[in-house]
Amino acid sequence: MDVGVIGTGAMGRNHVRIYSEMRETDEVYIYDADMKAAKTIGEKLEVKVCDSVESMMKKVDAVSICVPTKYHFDVAKKVIESNVSCLIEKPITSTSKEGEELLKIAKDHLVIGVGHIERFNPIVKEIKNLLVDPKYIEIRRHNPGSSRIKDANVVVDLMIHDIDLIWNHFFEGESDFELYSCGDSNLHKAVANFNSCMVSLSASRIACRKIRTIHVEEEDCTIDGDFMAQEVYIHKTPGRYSEENARYTQENIIEKVMINRVEPLKEELKTFLDCVDKGRQFPITPEQAVLNLNIAENHGLKIYSRGLPQVAGITEADLITSRT
Repeated sequence: MDVGVIGTGAMGRNHVRIYSEMRETDEVYIYDADMKAAKTIGEKLEVKVCDSVESMMKKVDAVSICVPTKYHFDVAKKVIESNVSCLIEKPITSTSKEGEELLKIAKDHLVIGVGHIERFNPIVKEIKNLLVDPKYIEIRRHNPGSSRIKDANVVVDLMIHDIDLIWNHFFEGESDFELYSCGDSNLHKAVANFNSCMVSLSASRIACRKIRTIHVEEEDCTIDGDFMAQEVYIHKTPGRYSEENARYTQENIIEKVMINRVEPLKEELKTFLDCVDKGRQFPITPEQAVLNLNIAENHGLKIYSRGLPQVAGITEADLITSRT
């Protein structure tokens, strides 16, 4: 299969690297508005450089769109109208309104996927299999400051990964939820409630170290996962207590889940090409990606109200409801 990558920035270079290593691909083509940078990458990774998107569309069966977010809609529209399947890096477009417009021009015979990469982290599958009746889920996604992301606030940049995991994966198909959030463009907190399960999401671009963790509490166990280390631990209470000097101690059982570590982006791209080859829809659909973006855009608003502030132990006065 001949594939292309449009945009050879930090993420685009990773797409090019992986495609060039995959046995599923034949020729790899790249295009970037910065032709000098594209030629440098082309020589380094031994891939072919195109002088325009239009010329690439005549050569490829599928493409990754890795341009800055503000160009996602225009480039994706051009690719779709050229009858080429595409994988669009998250977020799908700059706004949910643009995303809705893209849905209107999508063609059923094309594979159109969106790169929410955490879906392909092996701990996500393991944790979903472990979930029985979760009461509390907390996901933290904290980064040191970066000058690379200039066109998105912290919710669209970071928290949107966890919005996708919660709304489209762990609670797939559940439409009855409540959501409150507060923060600014670099630090944000969201609290949601799905029936009997409370969800807490936090994202930061002011941290001194990178954090990617998930914590789940059920009646009979606690699950802790690390997205970067790709590790999952299950804590269980065997019901054995002892009294020492009038203080109670509790013995817990800790189990480490065996995880086959993989590079999530490589799994994502392999899945994309397999979907194109077999005519199947990519796991993260444009519809799901538009929902993610819509929730991210409205992160400062009370989306549904059925008493969550009382459940969460906060009041509406504690919540900042301005958009960032």
